Amino acid sequence: MTKRFTGWHMTAILLGFFGIVVAVNFTMATLATRTFGGVVVENSYVASQEYNDWLKAARAQARLSWTAKAGLDSTRRVTVQVSAPGAVVTGYAAHPLGREADVPLKFAGVESFRSESPLPAGRWTVHLLVRRGAEQARLAETLS
Repeated sequence: MTKRFTGWHMTAILLGFFGIVVAVNFTMATLATRTFGGVVVENSYVASQEYNDWLKAARAQARLSWTAKAGLDSTRRVTVQVSAPGAVVTGYAAHPLGREADVPLKFAGVESFRSESPLPAGRWTVHLLVRRGAEQARLAETLS
């Protein structure tokens, strides 16, 4: 014997379907807001005013044709190989999702540099400033 399909059955199906959709959307929105702050630049108007200066600096950096290769050694210290003799390297490591505070990096060495302190576990974006006299180059590399 079969039961009749009534309006109550359809109501239950619709409530179940849309309940699942709302629960998934709420979960995804919660995860998204907890992992990314949403700020790329603090003030987009000010950033737009500096854009031409950034392009000028990028062209000057390209003319230097310096190369720098960053990596991690077995103790999670940042290593940097620089093609500019006599250069000095400074920088910091930033967590890609902003969960951890930035880690300042101090380097020792000549042409082959090694950070004085190790990076915590995880993926980090290392921002380097390579200077030699008045010339400078800014580099960023993701390390994990």
